[in-house]
Amino acid sequence: MMVLELDRVRRTRGVGPHAVEALRDVSLAVGGGEFVLLEGPSGAGKTTLLAVAAGLLRPTSGDVCLAGRRLPAMSLGECRRHRATRVGFVFQRSNLLPRLTVGENVVLMAVLGGMAREAAKRETTRMLEALGIATLADRYPHELSGGEEQRAAVARALVHGPAIVLADEPTGSLDGVSGRAVAESLGSLAAERGAAVLVATHDVRLRSFASRRVRIVDGRIADSEPDLG
Repeated sequence: MMVLELDRVRRTRGVGPHAVEALRDVSLAVGGGEFVLLEGPSGAGKTTLLAVAAGLLRPTSGDVCLAGRRLPAMSLGECRRHRATRVGFVFQRSNLLPRLTVGENVVLMAVLGGMAREAAKRETTRMLEALGIATLADRYPHELSGGEEQRAAVARALVHGPAIVLADEPTGSLDGVSGRAVAESLGSLAAERGAAVLVATHDVRLRSFASRRVRIVDGRIADSEPDLG
């Protein structure tokens, strides 16, 4: 089952002679259980593609279908609610709320994703245990190492059982051990829960975890390489 489908998507910034085409006729499909790497040079359109896929940016033309819903046909409010329940995000910076503990950060995302609070607490505990950071539940983000903080961000992204996780350079600032832990967590989500995972990255260490690699250059899909595991 395809969780994400982009059909001839274009995204233009600006107007007239100063217009810049960030995405040019991009067609891409990601199925449940796939771990897809989106590679390409800086400025190629990777982050823009993730934003359009999530409904954070509207395509100038073309269609985006996410977890069975056509995003361009939805209102901003509908799109926001759909994103909250069906999408998980992981960024290079964790963006954890500094005034909340690790556990509180994860519970909050679960509740926003539609879970009852008690169920959110149970799932948070399970997720933190699976990522090896259950002992950090009562710590605040500033008390964590970079790797610990990013694993907490992964827990927050996965806790509500999203149909897809979109990750933008999630291991870019991590050492080898921490980066591997994050990659393994995302890979497990795809394998065990059947979720789709799309990761924009320059990190060649992630290739061994991927089922497919897609390269984007100058806003266009250049090539795709399957079966990298």
